[in-house]
Amino acid sequence: MSGLFPRTEVEGLSLSRMIIGTNWLAGWSHTSPSADKMIMERHATKETIVPMLETYLKYGVDTIMGPFGITPVIVEAIKEAEQKTGKGMIMVDTPIINMENSAAGRKEAEDLIKKGRDLGAKISLVHHSCAEQLVSKRNQTMDGLPDYLAMIRDAGMIPGLSAHMPELIVYSDLNGYDVQTYIQIYNCMGFLMQVEVETVNQIIHSAKKPVMTIKPMAAGRTTPFVGLNFSWATIRDCDMVTVGCFNEREVEEDIEISLAALEHRRVNLDKRSSPNTKQDAFGG
Repeated sequence: MSGLFPRTEVEGLSLSRMIIGTNWLAGWSHTSPSADKMIMERHATKETIVPMLETYLKYGVDTIMGPFGITPVIVEAIKEAEQKTGKGMIMVDTPIINMENSAAGRKEAEDLIKKGRDLGAKISLVHHSCAEQLVSKRNQTMDGLPDYLAMIRDAGMIPGLSAHMPELIVYSDLNGYDVQTYIQIYNCMGFLMQVEVETVNQIIHSAKKPVMTIKPMAAGRTTPFVGLNFSWATIRDCDMVTVGCFNEREVEEDIEISLAALEHRRVNLDKRSSPNTKQDAFGG
């Protein structure tokens, strides 16, 4: 495997173009309750997460995304990995905030945003389940969004927007909201995407700011080789791919597949197991 992972910038902050995803650390498999439980049992403590983060950091993948206010074990693992390696990690928080238009609701939202900052986040992106409550398709606006972006600014973080609805990117740019990066679902299978893959690709390429794409392997519905090659081949040099893994071996594989895709070379991985690999179809 060659070199450190390429980087990009969001408002002057340097990030690795591969972002560490946390669904397969926190127990959100998008597959089944049994898979969720398997993840939670495996990563119930920081001891299994720290070696994974150390492996990412070995290749310069130092950016991690998640709702850190509700994932304390992951935060503990980040701090220990930083201490053990002497390398800092860039935390991208996705807080699930109260969108109630009241003094109490706004105070709760502001407190959770500040909690992300206090945990170490440098970027805060309003979670899609919250941001989508503000969308007006009739007006092509997100009414009230600037208030929450200002809360992020006031807390000293770079504001962004999680967009499962691809319109959120379009409306953000159209209205000049203080959104410096976006999360967008993007994968070769169209999993959880609300319009065609081709249309989302056009939106990503037209976006005014760097895009953090998520779910490149469609939550396990396609292989890393297929999913990652598609994502890296069809986004811009400023954009990112968020990759979640279950253990450090998967981290090594996904980084090698990604670097091979970016370097336009053959991937250097062992063959997968089979009852009989001595078949012509397996290359001898």
